[in-house]
Amino acid sequence: MSFEALGIARWLDEALASMKIHTPTAIQQACIPKILKGHDCIGGAKTGSGKTIAFGLPMLSQWSEDPFGIFGLVLTPTRELALQIAEQFAALGASMNIRIAVVVGGEDFVQQAINLKNKPHFVIATPGRLADHILNSGEETIEGLRRVKYLVLDEADRLLSNSFGSDLERCFSALPSSDSRQTLLFTATVTDAVRALKDKPVPSNKPPVFIHEVENIDNIAIPSTLALHYVFVPSYVKEAYLHSILSLETFKNSTSIIFVNRTSQAEVLRRMLRKLDFRVASLHSEMPQSERTNSLHRFKAGAAKVLIATDVGSRGLDIPTVELVVNFDIPADPDDFIHRVGRTARAGRKGTSISIVAEKDIDRIKSIEERINKQMTLLEEIDDDKVIKDSLTASSVAKRESLMEMDKENFGSKRKINKSKVSKVEKPSKKKHTHKHKHKPQ
Repeated sequence: MSFEALGIARWLDEALASMKIHTPTAIQQACIPKILKGHDCIGGAKTGSGKTIAFGLPMLSQWSEDPFGIFGLVLTPTRELALQIAEQFAALGASMNIRIAVVVGGEDFVQQAINLKNKPHFVIATPGRLADHILNSGEETIEGLRRVKYLVLDEADRLLSNSFGSDLERCFSALPSSDSRQTLLFTATVTDAVRALKDKPVPSNKPPVFIHEVENIDNIAIPSTLALHYVFVPSYVKEAYLHSILSLETFKNSTSIIFVNRTSQAEVLRRMLRKLDFRVASLHSEMPQSERTNSLHRFKAGAAKVLIATDVGSRGLDIPTVELVVNFDIPADPDDFIHRVGRTARAGRKGTSISIVAEKDIDRIKSIEERINKQMTLLEEIDDDKVIKDSLTASSVAKRESLMEMDKENFGSKRKINKSKVSKVEKPSKKKHTHKHKHKPQ
């Protein structure tokens, strides 16, 4: 089946052909015709299956018939995903002089306000920064949002979690009501919160919500081409084992992502591995946006072979050459594990995942194995004597030096200051709140 047969405009079919994209994927075949017919849509498909094109093509196709104001808003959980989606929209709409505004944290707030005021055709945003503009930039800046025809929630399961709740509400407050716009939700994990949306009453002027899950994605969470391994280690020597893994003949030339749970740990490992002569980049929320973008470009271009990331790097990022994913820290949520290891073994390629399991991680590993319906196997190549001989001293010295540097530079102080500001603001309101309900009748 061709893209044109799905109903999209001919100019888009030509744009896809120039990008060497000729055949629609399952999620694209299912969702594009329904979106073009006016259905709200929930699309679930594994990472790398072309979800951006599934929602992008129908939006661009209809925009080209009537290119007014802000036609569509795409909300996504991370800055990197927003930039990636914007790049795809720009490539697809290049022949039509498309104008796109990217509204994310870490970039010039005033320039973003000017871009919004000029009413671009599409806005790609993270909820927190767009909510800031709605709150602070004035009606003239955000009035274009009040006429959008499409709202997309990309990585919808993450956006619908509690952490984005208040920002999403503020974003929705500036948009047309759900009966005056189309709402499209796309995700690699169709959670109960996402599924529940299909049961909401549908306005009489709209067709029913269309929900499509490719091949029941819950059952194919881990591709068969992905080898799942673990090493069981004492927590205080995790860095030495990581060094040994990356130094193995099998992996020493591999493109690798190392996932951690905290920004401070990401920074320690970045500095430590650099001292040990690895070409390394990192991606975490304490970095300025320009550095985050630069790190990702270096990694994609192969200038860095190892990327250390918190979960800001686990979702949707299109880096097809990743061969190894190391979980230095085990995530609390099994779905986060699925997203992390989804960075490798994409599009039929082989890949390897290694989890560094410490004594407190056993329950998390059991939950992950239950969720993915697979057991990890022990990585046989790691030999304890070899770790002690080749890695322990070097990694311990490099870690100690890194921690001393970070301490000297007050790494993380900005976050601590922001946290203390938040707690100072919250304390009085908590007292008030308690007092208010003290005499409330039961």
